[in-house]
Amino acid sequence: MVIMEVSLLSGFVLAPASRMLMERKTIIKKIEVKADVIYIYLDKLSDEPQTFILQLEQIIEMKNQKPATIKVYDYYQP
Repeated sequence: MVIMEVSLLSGFVLAPASRMLMERKTIIKKIEVKADVIYIYLDKLSDEPQTFILQLEQIIEMKNQKPATIKVYDYYQP
């Protein structure tokens, strides 16, 4: 299993419609949304390119935004 950890920019949330569209992808097993991070659990990765589109909604206007990160790592649970 693989996890994509998507840090959100301050003042933004995942759009509900975006979550529903992502959950339809067969490679995605689960999506967890925390206060400022989205965890996307993938069944596996292959050599084939994958594209994920996240639509965000701005709920609070923030000044001096800092960059956000996306991390992808292996997850193993025996």
